[in-house]
Amino acid sequence: MEFESKIISRQIGDLLYDSGLTLGTAESCTGGRISEAIVSIPGASNYFKGGIISYSDEIKTNILGVSPNTLQAKTAVCEEVAQEMVKGAIKCLDVDFAISATGIAGPGGGTQEIPVGTIWLGYGNAEDVRTFRLTENFGRDINLAIATNKAMRLMLDFLNEKLSKEL
Repeated sequence: MEFESKIISRQIGDLLYDSGLTLGTAESCTGGRISEAIVSIPGASNYFKGGIISYSDEIKTNILGVSPNTLQAKTAVCEEVAQEMVKGAIKCLDVDFAISATGIAGPGGGTQEIPVGTIWLGYGNAEDVRTFRLTENFGRDINLAIATNKAMRLMLDFLNEKLSKEL
């Protein structure tokens, strides 16, 4: 695991632990790497409820509640699916915040419309779900490391913004 992910995870943990709020994940292409980064910090069980690895469209639909129409019209690699995965994780895991990742890490699977390295990250709470798109292809391992680190950084920034407003 990336050292940067551990540092960010510690900062996320400190914010959530102090606030009493909870976090969950819904991961496709990252396959649990975001969850792994979160639980690498002792005490994560106080705020991290769990993660759903929804590698298939079936799991995205049946467990997370992603619309089959969205999947059919836009594929699993789109902003809308990343948003729906966050909302589904919040509901399914009964958490305050969630992170999602869906994309094509490579080396294969890309198309001209959605090339390898396209990864949509989702993050937020029930009232405010945001997204970020990665588009560069550095090879599978680096693509996944970048996606994990970026998802964690986006969530940390979101938590800092939201929790500072509550103080």
